[in-house]
Parts: sequence; C-alpha cells; structure tokens
Amino acid sequence: MSLIDVAPGVVTTVRLTNPPLNLVTLDLTAELNHALEAIGNDPEVRAVIVAGGERAFCAGSDVAEFESLRGRALEGKVVFEKAVYQRLADLPMPSIAACEGDALGGGLELAMCCDLRVASVSARFGLPEVRLGVIPGSGGTQRLPRLVGLGRAKAMVLMGEVIDAGEAERIGLINEVVDKGGAETRAHEIAETIASRGPLAVKEAKILLDHALDAPLDQGLDAETEASGRVFDTEDMIEGARSFFDKRDPRFQGR
Repeated sequence: MSLIDVAPGVVTTVRLTNPPLNLVTLDLTAELNHALEAIGNDPEVRAVIVAGGERAFCAGSDVAEFESLRGRALEGKVVFEKAVYQRLADLPMPSIAACEGDALGGGLELAMCCDLRVASVSARFGLPEVRLGVIPGSGGTQRLPRLVGLGRAKAMVLMGEVIDAGEAERIGLINEVVDKGGAETRAHEIAETIASRGPLAVKEAKILLDHALDAPLDQGLDAETEASGRVFDTEDMIEGARSFFDKRDPRFQGR
C-alpha cells in the first residue's frame, strides 16, 4: 500500500497516507523523496499542498523503529530524512502545510519545511522528542527558532511542550487557524492565489525570502537587485503590465 498519495496539477497535493497517525517510517520517507523529486522537476506545478489526515497531519517518527536504529541512526534515518525534508523546503514553487490534525515531532518538522502553514482549530503542535530521550533531528532545533524566536523555541523543545493551534498562530508557528475540517480547503484557496501570480516572480521571491535571515543585509539586497533584473527581462513582466492597464487578469506563461 502506498504511503504517499499525489494528486497532480497546477496545484499539486501530496498526502501522507499512513493511518491513523501518519507516522514517519523509513518507507514513507523514501516514497516522499520520490514524490518531491518528480514535483520539483515539473514546470507545470505552481504550488504544492502537503496534507495528512483528520486525526493527525503527522504525529512524528515511528518509535517502533528506534531500537533497530541504535548505533546506526545517522545512516539509517537521520541523514536521509533530513535530506528529504530539505528537498521539500527547496522546492522551486511555494508549499503549504494543511494541518487538519496534530503535527508533532517529525510531523512538525515536515510542516516547518513548507513556506506556509494552515491549521484546524483542533490541531496541536510540538517537538516532544526529549520525552523519549532523543532530540528533534530533522531540522526542528534550527527551523523552530527562525519561526518563533529562540526563547519560545527553547521552551517548546527542552520541555517537550505541545501547544494548541491558537497559541501556534500567536507565536508565528502557523499562519492561519480555521474551523475544524477547513484546513485543506483554506490551503487550496491560498495555493490557487499563489498559482495565479507570476510563476517566475514567485520563484525568485521565494528564494530571496528563504535566504533573507541567513545573509547580511547588503548581500541580500544585492541578490534582490539581481533577481529584479531577471524578472524584468521576462515576457511575464510585459503581460503583467499590459493586464494592469487592460484591467484584466494576467495570463502568465512562466516565460
């Protein structure tokens, strides 16, 4: 049985299908890797939604695999899993995590690799790995502080704290809270909006934003200038300007 279901299109949905909790197993990670590789190479895809189930977006790693990984966790799990998660973060098109259910441990790490996160009011979020004597090993200690600040991240990680959707929105971990049952619908609305924008401009903007906090300001401004030069040389720029004066929706071709 497939552990990853992909619904292709201009907005592509990647769904974790390992019920009831969508636990991250070695097999699921391998399937996710293949799916993301194909999506990243598809020029027709303009936005990606990552979704799970009603009970859990993803409740983290399958603890049943831990004992067999003792002494070989790096090569058996951590390195590959981190590389696959980074592949999601590095997709050339924006991604949105639709968290209808809980995103815990590796599940939250996966959601944090997306550019945006939408959650149902019933969802919970946390990195509780220290409760099991391990640490967040797929980017949690690095991505969480960048989203919520170092102090809040330390509290969540060092205590293994789990928070509700309202608190997650308040601290900036997620972008929007919606009514129960509405996370994926809202994610699709956001994805459709992104897909209607100039795809080359969106791609350049995503790259700039992804590196904004890791580069000195002058270096980032130089990169922004270079990217502006590239997008101003595109046919999409001409279409955007003409549609503005024609008072019509633009028809971007990604050229």
